[in-house]
Amino acid sequence: MIKLSNWTKIFTVIAREGKQSQPWRLLHFTSFHMANANAPELFIRQGDVSKLSNIDEIRAIVAKVPDSQVLSDLDATVDWAVKSAKGNADKLAITGFCWGGRITWLYAAHNPNVKAGVAWYGRLVGNATELQPKHPIDIAFELKVPMLGLYGGQDTGIPVETVEQIREKLKSSSSKSEIIVYPDAPHAFFADYRPSYREKEAQDGWQRLQKWFKQYGV
Repeated sequence: MIKLSNWTKIFTVIAREGKQSQPWRLLHFTSFHMANANAPELFIRQGDVSKLSNIDEIRAIVAKVPDSQVLSDLDATVDWAVKSAKGNADKLAITGFCWGGRITWLYAAHNPNVKAGVAWYGRLVGNATELQPKHPIDIAFELKVPMLGLYGGQDTGIPVETVEQIREKLKSSSSKSEIIVYPDAPHAFFADYRPSYREKEAQDGWQRLQKWFKQYGV
């Protein structure tokens, strides 16, 4: 028998594509651990990516989404989870994949109430623009939230050099963050609906995510 008092966790899920499986796997995890899972539609103002299958069309919509809007929407998601879904704000965690991995870093810096975060192959560096004024490398030194970064050594879009750059930056922060690089894994190694899926690395990352959140009280 599950008591309502056990329903204590907030688990905010960020999805890169509209038709991916990651949120559902996380929802399965949270149902087992009695967590409150939320997968907000972060692109909906710019377009409905759930109706698209062409990655270039999806990217065109995602490219129009300002970081400020995303961070605000995540704040609203957390507020809703606490007030309407009996979530516990003291056990707030965040994870995200690809585009969402980058946002996971940024939200951990934006919201000091986040207890822990796990970023899966999120882009770390880039030029400052009006829509994206900062990137994870820019906030790493001031980060206080413990972040676990999971990256592929064969990711052609996120060079290992940039992963090592943020690893060095994190050493000057108080966040106790860690970076894991899977040498043989490409980008999107957790995406079991794509050819890039790597079962061994995906399962290891999944176990690390669970241990990371447990270690930091989530």
